[in-house]
Amino acid sequence: MKTSAVRLYGKHDLRLETFELPELTDDSILARIVSDSVCMSTYKTVEQGAAHKRVPDNVAENPVIIGHELCGIILKAGKKWADQYHEGDRFAVQPVVDQTVNYDTIGYSFGTVGGDSELVVIPNNIIEKGCILPYTGDGCFKGSLAEPMSCIVGGFRAFYHSGKEEYSHEMGIVDGGRMAIIGGTGPMGLGAIDYALHGGERKPGTLIVTDINPDRLARAEKIFPPAEAAKDGITLKFVNTSSGDACKTMMDLSGGKGFDDILCMAPVRAAVELADRILAKDGCLNFFAGPMDKNFSAEFNFYNVHYASTHVTGTSGGTVNDLRTALRLMEQDRIHPEVMITHIGGLDAVIETTMNLPSIPGGKKIIYPGIRCPLTAIADFASKKSDPLFARLAECCEANGGLWNREAEEILLKHFSLI
Repeated sequence: MKTSAVRLYGKHDLRLETFELPELTDDSILARIVSDSVCMSTYKTVEQGAAHKRVPDNVAENPVIIGHELCGIILKAGKKWADQYHEGDRFAVQPVVDQTVNYDTIGYSFGTVGGDSELVVIPNNIIEKGCILPYTGDGCFKGSLAEPMSCIVGGFRAFYHSGKEEYSHEMGIVDGGRMAIIGGTGPMGLGAIDYALHGGERKPGTLIVTDINPDRLARAEKIFPPAEAAKDGITLKFVNTSSGDACKTMMDLSGGKGFDDILCMAPVRAAVELADRILAKDGCLNFFAGPMDKNFSAEFNFYNVHYASTHVTGTSGGTVNDLRTALRLMEQDRIHPEVMITHIGGLDAVIETTMNLPSIPGGKKIIYPGIRCPLTAIADFASKKSDPLFARLAECCEANGGLWNREAEEILLKHFSLI
């Protein structure tokens, strides 16, 4: 069976191609990919090619399908899996198959499965690892965003504190404590705000979100009104740290005590060092952002490490359990990852979008591999109303606070003739 997909051959070498998939076997699954979210990690992979630890050394001879934030529909399951996976079932994926030996990962390592493909054949080793999870939520785009949300869930779980009397680590953020999200109005930052306010069992009493971009800050505050957070007993503030004494501003907002938990979303030295300076006693900094520079470093105050028990952790990706949590929260309508989405497009938009991702403004870009459509900002739908499709999409999104939604997804997919 033929499929069209975007495949990686090496550094800066992406190709949209049509090729034959292997035959379905008794221990594999044939599926159609409905949606995939373009991740900055994929851009970094294209920048590195075979040098990336998750990309096979022989990728030039055996190209891999990119895209790991995907949601699909089972078309047929081999005999081994027929009782567990059924035709028409929707699924999301935990992309990391092996984290210890060869780092096999969907979207980086496999030639028959990835998010930027019309059809995929999922091999047995991926299924056996429990990486194919059922999804029953509202819209496939949310299923695609379950993976980035799982990274956020894992990031919150990784915070830890030493306890008041004994040196015993207590995992998670301080319930009712002071939390800051540095560089927190990008797509992952918005997801983190949503999870902090609505998802976790523990919630901060104060949440301060910083950025240096006024437009992003304004959009974030519109999506998450502080007055709504206040109804749940959370003081939420959005702060522009592009000018003035950012450290003093943040310390004042913490009541002079510093922050118990800080999520740093920017791989920028100044952001890390600001986070270090505003940590409270026993405060935890999670360096969530993934730098491309293997020698990236920043100063950290070890006087405070010794006398104030400040500490740092870092997380990259989520676990299968984190993904299950993200899916459950979406199915319960507790978190709304659509706040991340600013653009949609088809398979023909993947290469240009991925190669230029850092320079394309906005948040998450959702790709629908079964269609051909240029990458288009949701904010630009209204200017394209001469096209009946975009006129309907504009009306639908305007009715949902400017956000992508299930109805808009259905309009888009019905407009095109899917495989």
